[in-house]
Amino acid sequence: QVQLVESGGGLVQAGGSLRLSCVVSGGIFSSWAMAWFRQAPGKERDLVAAVNWSGDSTKYAASVKERFTISRDNTKNTVYLQMSSLQPEDTAVYYCAADPGPIVAGAAWVYWGQGTQVTVSS
Repeated sequence: QVQLVESGGGLVQAGGSLRLSCVVSGGIFSSWAMAWFRQAPGKERDLVAAVNWSGDSTKYAASVKERFTISRDNTKNTVYLQMSSLQPEDTAVYYCAADPGPIVAGAAWVYWGQGTQVTVSS
């Protein structure tokens, strides 16, 4: 059974940084594309960042480019989201997602974590 477990969320002041982690078990992590999504209250769940199986191809939402970095460690079955220069509008529940295919394009994001809350105070 595939499980995705996020950690690293919390409360931070505007301008601060956080690093989210997502550990994957029960699947072939090193062959999968991975992504982070977020959902703010009353809004849709949106893609924040995604990375291919090897980590050498990434995709970002325009709102987080230059501030967030997605990376992965295939030896630890873990994907990370380093967030810097956080703003109140980044407040949301952040979800880790996995697709059992190697590339981001066309990914269906089949597996999901339970989410971790990120709150940025002004």
